[in-house]
Amino acid sequence: MDKLRFQSFGSGSSGNCYFIGNASNGILIDAGIGVRSIRKCLRNLGLDFENIWGVFVTHDHADHIKAVGPLGEKHRVPIYSTRHVHEGIQRSYCVTEKLYTSKKYIEKNESIQVGDYKITAFPVSHDATDNVGYTVEYKDKRFTFATDLGYISEEVATHLALADFIVLEANYDVQMLEQGSYPIHLKRRIAADTGHLSNDQAGLYLAENYNHKLQHIFLCHLSRENNLPDIAYTTIQNHLENKQIIVGKDVQLITLDRLTPSEIYVF
Repeated sequence: MDKLRFQSFGSGSSGNCYFIGNASNGILIDAGIGVRSIRKCLRNLGLDFENIWGVFVTHDHADHIKAVGPLGEKHRVPIYSTRHVHEGIQRSYCVTEKLYTSKKYIEKNESIQVGDYKITAFPVSHDATDNVGYTVEYKDKRFTFATDLGYISEEVATHLALADFIVLEANYDVQMLEQGSYPIHLKRRIAADTGHLSNDQAGLYLAENYNHKLQHIFLCHLSRENNLPDIAYTTIQNHLENKQIIVGKDVQLITLDRLTPSEIYVF
């Protein structure tokens, strides 16, 4: 009953939301899809909003915060993030129901205990008001989320190296971005150190830093215009297998769909 469960409800520029918990309760990382979609996904897990002990927000871009207002103020789910992220949420055009009673502040690199879960925010490089990833510890398992980051810093790498399970951005294929229809300023923004992580950046890091503790890699936030699931998967697989790390044997590799909930993973 108390095994760790993970499900992606949505992953990409159309909306990001991830559940991590057990059979009785859990938390959400981001809430960038509709409230009704979140509730539907939770009910498929046998849960509802009263079983969610908090939403932990990575940053204040619309595809990560769309539902925080009603979740926090109507459904009384605590909304956790840094003070600067909360300031950005309050200014955001997409949050029409502002946060008051549900607002909870956290500090980077300071762990908090929420029910059975120990959560630690750490800084990542992106171009929002403020930006964090999260490590969630549950019993003897560590789950690290690192999305919307332009590069993997030493601090991010420290968290990834300790994880049993990783949700890591693989946003774009370099060739697709370069040859695509985006204007040059947007291409530069995506490829910058404050932009997004490419398939090759993710694959090179994973291949160079793999350890036997790592069990699952979930590739998240794939671009609709500049990536494809097969390209992301194959690119990361090739980097790993160039280092004799066999996907399916040494580690499991999964691409998370932009619009469709993933299967439920139980660990």
